[in-house]
Amino acid sequence: MDFGLVLQTDPPASDVVELMRRAERNGFTHGWTFDSAVLWQEPFVIHSRILDHTERLTVGTMVTNPGTRTWEVTASTFATLNSMYGNRTVCGIGRGDSAMRVAGRPPNTLARLGEAITAIRDLAEGREAVIDGTALRLPWVEDGRLPVWMAAYGPKALAMAGERADGFILQLADVYLTEWMVKAVRAAAEAAGRDPASVTVCVAAPAYVTADDSPEALAHAREQCRWFGGMVGNHVADLVGRYGEHSGLVPDELTAYIKQRHGYDYAHHGRSGNPDTAFVPDEIVDRFCLIGPPPVHEAKLKALRDLGVDQFAIYDMHDARESTIDAYGELIIPALT
Repeated sequence: MDFGLVLQTDPPASDVVELMRRAERNGFTHGWTFDSAVLWQEPFVIHSRILDHTERLTVGTMVTNPGTRTWEVTASTFATLNSMYGNRTVCGIGRGDSAMRVAGRPPNTLARLGEAITAIRDLAEGREAVIDGTALRLPWVEDGRLPVWMAAYGPKALAMAGERADGFILQLADVYLTEWMVKAVRAAAEAAGRDPASVTVCVAAPAYVTADDSPEALAHAREQCRWFGGMVGNHVADLVGRYGEHSGLVPDELTAYIKQRHGYDYAHHGRSGNPDTAFVPDEIVDRFCLIGPPPVHEAKLKALRDLGVDQFAIYDMHDARESTIDAYGELIIPALT
């Protein structure tokens, strides 16, 4: 199992770079950032700095989208970084939640996302792609390689990830839901004539390592990670609106907890103490995140690995960023690798 670190690009950018360097020293293989141009600083500028200040770390977006940048610009940006630093990037992409909504536009359609996945990968790897009726190619690309990993929850999105993407990003660490969704992605890959094992599976969620399992320690950790249930709830609300509350197409285990959700202010998106996430119960925090002393993390990660998860990426947005990276490097990564 590989390990990644996920950060928002909050200023100062130097802190983001230093945390990524710390992660590489501790055995992490991937460094990811959000991509929401209004809420945070421009990620690709910071990616260049991260790549320049690390030796092996693979860097990517978790996630970009096909709406806030034209596809040839996204492809050219990744291809430029790869040319400079030796194919050390991954394009994580989705429909666009915060990036599109904060800019006053709805998330992209799945059809548009599917077209973008193919076009961005083709362009970044030196092949021709047709965008809005025009055939384009980046003539300067040589030996380019850009894996494109797609974030998904719902049945149609899971199918598209299996059919088109090089990897599948699941933004929660619940064992039951992971099993359900990985099976859906792999079934779609097989139906499309692909090797199901060729689709990399990345689970991304907050991790908070406590000194013990005392009620006080766990309560603090839950409060630091409760924001994540609210972030996932945005996507779940879309699914409920599309498929209904008990459609059979989306597990009730995913949809039931948002009944008490009342709106969402993106000004607090992805941050501990988010006032719009009080509806998220402790049970969901425990299921979606990794919370507790190191043996608890190790046991859950082994269960995820047994389901075919290739990478666990830590959302490190809480008050223990450095100690979480260090605890994983000292105790947890060695046990899983």
